[in-house]
Amino acid sequence: MPYRWKKNVDVDETIVVIKNSLDENPELPPWLVRTVSGSIADSDPKFAKYFFSELKKYAPAAMKFFESGAELP
Repeated sequence: MPYRWKKNVDVDETIVVIKNSLDENPELPPWLVRTVSGSIADSDPKFAKYFFSELKKYAPAAMKFFESGAELP
């Protein structure tokens, strides 16, 4: 179930989960992709922008899982 990011630390925690998942497997589990995609859609756009900025910096291999949302303003 997606949740709304309310502060940057919520996004930071999501990035850590993604990084840990990629350390175990090069493919993210579908439930994680769905949950994060829901958070991107349901949260304030400033947090989505922050998410993509941090993802590109710390887990660039995961960008392919969320490319459809990466064009957010």
